[in-house]
Amino acid sequence: MYKPDENQTISDVFILVGFSYLTRLQILLFLVFLLSYLVILMGNLLIILLIKLNPSLHTPMYFFLLNLSFLEVCYTSSVVPQLLAHLLVEQKTITVVGCAAQMYVFTILGLTECCLLAAMAYDRYIAICNPLHYRTIMSGRVCAQLVAASWTIGISVEVVQITWIFSLPFCGSNRIHHFFCDIPPVVKMACTDTSKNEIVVLTVSVLFIMGPFLLITVSYICIISTILKLPSAEGRRKAFSTCSSHLMVVTLFYGTALFTYLRPKSISTPESDQMISLMYTVVTPVLNPIIYTLRNKEVKGNLLTRCKDI
Repeated sequence: MYKPDENQTISDVFILVGFSYLTRLQILLFLVFLLSYLVILMGNLLIILLIKLNPSLHTPMYFFLLNLSFLEVCYTSSVVPQLLAHLLVEQKTITVVGCAAQMYVFTILGLTECCLLAAMAYDRYIAICNPLHYRTIMSGRVCAQLVAASWTIGISVEVVQITWIFSLPFCGSNRIHHFFCDIPPVVKMACTDTSKNEIVVLTVSVLFIMGPFLLITVSYICIISTILKLPSAEGRRKAFSTCSSHLMVVTLFYGTALFTYLRPKSISTPESDQMISLMYTVVTPVLNPIIYTLRNKEVKGNLLTRCKDI
């Protein structure tokens, strides 16, 4: 948005307004988010340890799950610790450099996760639709290449996009109506015509968020079609159980991400933006380890075995 009358350049710091309007709830919010963050860390680190320590889980599906858990830990750690600190202080400031660093890390990890979820869907597609050639197609080398490709896309796309955003001049009020440096609220701080940047953000969202989402959708159409053709109910149940956890995680992650970046501006408010952002920065990462442990017999079985050994 162009603001020609606000020509005071912002050179040093932004103020993250966050949940300042909920003055009386700061301590309660701190405790809730701290508990959520600890659950995210412990849940995902537990999954990583289980996969590392159990040879029976050294398969392509769990290799991708290990990488997803690592991403979730880094993803939330780029946002939540700062949110916790700001809930305890009055001056909720962040330097422009710090804001840029946070946006680099958050967006790179977010886009990498989009691509990794698509790779996981492809893995489930091969396992169910082409089981006889599964081990040949999903070799260790192919799995590593898919993960490397996810990181390469995330880094290359977001480094270009975020560098361009922070090449814009920021002026006027230095108050960001959000609890972290997300793309939409920061772009609003620019005192120049940002229509091109908004088109770029929309294009990136469509190509690199919708692109993997379409691959996931096509994969699951083929998967469901194959499952429905299985002769026995037990076979159908077992086949679906191998991909139900991933399907739930995809629904949670993409549901909130698509709504955030592709919804019309007319229905957007700072408060609603923050609530939606909490879904994919806190709520979804909390639920992911729970979904993968409670709905996955192999993970749950290994967890129970480890607990009995202790």
